[in-house]
Amino acid sequence: MPDPTRPMGPKIIAVANQKGGVGKTTTTINLAAGLVEEGMTVLLVDLDPQGNASTGIGADNRDTTTYDLLLGEADLATVIQPASIDGLSIIPATVDLSSADIELYSNEKRSFLMHDALRQEAMDAYKFDYILIDCPPSLNLLTVNAMVAAHSVLVPLQSEFFALEGLSQLMLTIREVRQTANSKLRIEGVLLTMFDARNNLSQQVEQDARENLGDLVFETKIPRNVRVSEAPSFAQPVLDYDSASKGAESYRALARELLTKHAKSAA
Repeated sequence: MPDPTRPMGPKIIAVANQKGGVGKTTTTINLAAGLVEEGMTVLLVDLDPQGNASTGIGADNRDTTTYDLLLGEADLATVIQPASIDGLSIIPATVDLSSADIELYSNEKRSFLMHDALRQEAMDAYKFDYILIDCPPSLNLLTVNAMVAAHSVLVPLQSEFFALEGLSQLMLTIREVRQTANSKLRIEGVLLTMFDARNNLSQQVEQDARENLGDLVFETKIPRNVRVSEAPSFAQPVLDYDSASKGAESYRALARELLTKHAKSAA
């Protein structure tokens, strides 16, 4: 039974696509940075064993990680670290997470571990507005944990041939999680990434996506931009690495679009 005296918790968004190379981690990092620029306090949860989100914002201390949090071997104060950007915190990941599926399989609550970790009372003190979960590029137990924990799923969609076909399995997984573990889970939106307006294929993918998915597709599109690609090697979001770049401006627009959408739904 929920405690009515507890403050309303942060909005939790899982950023997921089982296909690799679609801009999932890049989107998680830069949307987080964009939300912080808009005055939000954000926690980034790296749930990908590759740990690219952790590297991308310079999380050097990985002694305790999401792996320890899932296994109940570390408390929030130990795993949550401040990032180099004021207002942004991270729970980092390491390759240890790759064995989590096997180690957690015998746990009866294996799909609810992240849900319970992010909703414990100790989280209230941090006063996060948003929690963004960077999922692994597969539909495994870690991704299911993220979806059970989340209010919504944001899906980056690369502007390339067969892009929409890859969505079907993800949508089935979301539907299954709705039916079995998180009835309120919704799709936050589909974000077109690596978009090249000069390319007929990108335009065709956008047209197909909007025809098939309608309002689920964000108005904002993320362009193919070299600055976006360079930024992680400097352990920075592109908003800090090259604030005036087209990539940075696009992620700012995405953050504003998301906040506007949430303000309308709350009204």
